[in-house]
Amino acid sequence: MVGGAYVAVAIAFAFATGIVGRAKGSSFFIWFIVGGVLPILGLIAALAYRGEDIEPERRCPTCGKTLKLHVQVCTRCGTDLELPPVEETRPGPAFRA
Repeated sequence: MVGGAYVAVAIAFAFATGIVGRAKGSSFFIWFIVGGVLPILGLIAALAYRGEDIEPERRCPTCGKTLKLHVQVCTRCGTDLELPPVEETRPGPAFRA
């Protein structure tokens, strides 16, 4: 079978990339596809990808939903959010004890 070795390597990199992407809080399936199409570069991209669980969070003043600090409009009630003072932010779930 011609190309069988490439397919085996691509599937191995796809699983590795998917696992790393999922560990950082993203979709396993999307990173699996990226790792399968671009075996080495996909894994490097997944390793360099920022983790969603280490982002600081804040609460919406209107509905109380917990949102990431970079979100500018509440997804539940549509309130425009201003950047809060440092005292009102809290570290992401990875930093909680």
